[in-house]
Amino acid sequence: MLKNLLKDYQVHIFVGMFGSGKTEVSMNVALELKKENKNVAIADLDIISPYFRVRDKIEELNRKDIKVIAPPEKYMHADVPIVPGEIGGYITNQDYKTVIDVGGNEDGVKVLGSLKNYIGNAKCALYFVINTRRPFMDTKEYIIKNLQSLENSSRLKINYLVVNSNIQNETTKEIIEEGENIIGEVSNITNIPIAFTVVTRDLEDKINAKFEKFVIQRFFGNYGFC
Repeated sequence: MLKNLLKDYQVHIFVGMFGSGKTEVSMNVALELKKENKNVAIADLDIISPYFRVRDKIEELNRKDIKVIAPPEKYMHADVPIVPGEIGGYITNQDYKTVIDVGGNEDGVKVLGSLKNYIGNAKCALYFVINTRRPFMDTKEYIIKNLQSLENSSRLKINYLVVNSNIQNETTKEIIEEGENIIGEVSNITNIPIAFTVVTRDLEDKINAKFEKFVIQRFFGNYGFC
């Protein structure tokens, strides 16, 4: 499924509650897109959390020839919500594949409302990244409640779920399988398909995932909480 999603959609938007790991997932999706596409951009729309943001990895992503859309340098680490004005142009630019990393929780996704006109004019996929080992995300009831809250705040419908159950470096096969089971139930109830299961390289050969595996590299030491 993942290969088809990356081919079919022009824009990939990742949302999730705090600690879902969406920033890691977003950056790895950008890397995956770069394998088949000349022009790839990733936008940092995390206006909530001061930690683990795409903007902190600009140099590393630029070395991989991925354009990073972030606030101007003088406001890069300011504790104020700034939406780069150029993001709308990248969303509708068919010469680019664009990834958007959106801040956690309801307040973070409200920024998407200001971009709705651009998003409505591009082929976009909205992914809900889920870590069932984070508070208030460990049951299908909690997940569905938060999913609906994010949809209401963003004024957009979530198209795909992403399994990203982990506890940083202590993640085990059992934790990932547990996450797949819970999120599989959510998928059945909501009729929202699961795009993929996130697995780090050290666990790749140990996991027989129910869903397609997306093997990622770690950008941040505290993997999974960004």
